[in-house]
Amino acid sequence: MTSTSAPAAPFSAFRVFDDGGKISGRIVQLSLNELSEGAVVIKTAFSSVNYKDALAGTGAGKIMRRFPLVGGIDVSGTVVSSSDARFTSGDQVLVTGYDLGVAHDGGYAEYVRVPADWAVAVPAGLTLFDVMAIGTAGFTAALSIVELERNGVAPANGPVIVTGATGGVGSVAVQMLAALGYTVTALTGKDTEHDYLRSLGAAEVISRTTLQMGTRPLEKTMWAGAVDPVGGETLAWLTRTMMYNGAIACSGLTGGTELHTTVLPFILRGTKLLGIDSVMCPMAMRQAVWPRLAAVMKPGVLKTMAHEITMAGLPDAFATLLKGGARGRFVVKVGS
Repeated sequence: MTSTSAPAAPFSAFRVFDDGGKISGRIVQLSLNELSEGAVVIKTAFSSVNYKDALAGTGAGKIMRRFPLVGGIDVSGTVVSSSDARFTSGDQVLVTGYDLGVAHDGGYAEYVRVPADWAVAVPAGLTLFDVMAIGTAGFTAALSIVELERNGVAPANGPVIVTGATGGVGSVAVQMLAALGYTVTALTGKDTEHDYLRSLGAAEVISRTTLQMGTRPLEKTMWAGAVDPVGGETLAWLTRTMMYNGAIACSGLTGGTELHTTVLPFILRGTKLLGIDSVMCPMAMRQAVWPRLAAVMKPGVLKTMAHEITMAGLPDAFATLLKGGARGRFVVKVGS
């Protein structure tokens, strides 16, 4: 076991409570023994705000499985103590997904305690800030691209489209795909953000407000691949407009949970619909993808698209995400 100075004094945390059915969060003081169990104690540097965090922290979605609970499904920081030989004091690590911020106290606290099986070493080339500017949303985008590649999508095949392009998954996906040499089209409902999306690497921007999706089972072929964190009607349109053997990586539901399409795109064009889950992604995949995020897939303008806030700013960030007003990523500065 290695150890430095685990906290003796209380520390700040943004804890979510169920007060008679009303879900809300507030900053409180906690001690280490009040946190969920874990072999690795991390002094938090940063966390982030994902759509899932907004649902959890406000009760807009039934995300958290117990209360009270420290929110935050992401965290980065420095190991201060570990009873697992894989980690030693001073290691820089990140955690995304698993039960963090859902059933296990999460990243919105100055100290976090997690199972060693959840922690990933921060790869060379990325800082503690960078990995939270990427966070669950960006990691989901990376997994989407890896799965598209595994299913035959390549830059030479034709253009790829990113839906919900100003959001967390979308804004990182645009950058990653551009870095990999793809011709990227960004789809957005925010007509004021076209220049911003081009600055991220989009070659073309389509307005969701004027897009004619059509109603036929098969529409004109347009895309070799798609990263879709939206779902709903947008995903249905994508199935109708993929090129032969095109693939869609689906990871979100901001546009709805139902999918109304036909089997025709799948049996006549070989369209592939790929489900992306970053929460329970196997550790071997995490350890393979994060180094790529530090190298060939590294987003080009992380700091431009990341907005740093403190824990006091979490309620406003939640509200912005839930009303669809987010641009890029919220990074929460937790530690000093």
